[in-house]
Amino acid sequence: MFPIRDHNPSQTTPVVTTALIIVNVIVFLLTLPYFGSQESLAALYSRWALIPAEVTANGDWTPIFTSMFLHGGFLHIIGNMLFLWIFGDNMEDAFGHVGFLLFYLASGVGAALVHIMMAPYSTVPTIGASGAIAGVLGGYLLLYPRARVDVLIFLFIFVTIVSLPAWFMLGFWFLLQLLNSAAADPNMGGVAYWAHTGGFLFGLLFTFPIWLRRGHTRHWRTHGARPPYPKASYGRISRTEVPVVRRRKR
Repeated sequence: MFPIRDHNPSQTTPVVTTALIIVNVIVFLLTLPYFGSQESLAALYSRWALIPAEVTANGDWTPIFTSMFLHGGFLHIIGNMLFLWIFGDNMEDAFGHVGFLLFYLASGVGAALVHIMMAPYSTVPTIGASGAIAGVLGGYLLLYPRARVDVLIFLFIFVTIVSLPAWFMLGFWFLLQLLNSAAADPNMGGVAYWAHTGGFLFGLLFTFPIWLRRGHTRHWRTHGARPPYPKASYGRISRTEVPVVRRRKR
């Protein structure tokens, strides 16, 4: 499943979400020359990537932040930025611009701490924004569990687009991270599943006060846990309509 958009227009201009995407892309482009040499890439990761053993041994916490803006390839950054673009604008609506930036960074830090806790002596560099973005997904699930998400599904040679509720799509994503966290060895490299799991749970935690302030379960019941917009019409494969919502200036 590959999400391509949600049916949940933002009411304000997502300036922080856009800025985060731009910064991530710029950093990725600046690091592209390093991919031509294993020695250069190793030196880059040694200085700026998150290496749990270095953190636990030397207490240098800087890479926890810098590693959020490094990516290992085009598919890595495209996938992360797509998720951030689809789900970040609504979380920026909920938190406000500054609040969302702090929420994003805090989720990334939480994800990194969980990864370090599960593999404190790992010497494998960890990079990517996915821990912070997992926090965005966790918060989105709490606030908009029945918002519709258009998902591109590949079934062998067949490709189709289906519209799924966020609770199913994001819940399934989290379940995969949780199962892989339990099965994979975090010291062996590959995908940092514990960072994804931790980021998601921290995102839920940080969003919980907003959910309570909005009336907790009453917030869900008011609109059936959907965004407060007219219901969109969905086609099975054809183009679907997303309601237009005029943004308010802040």
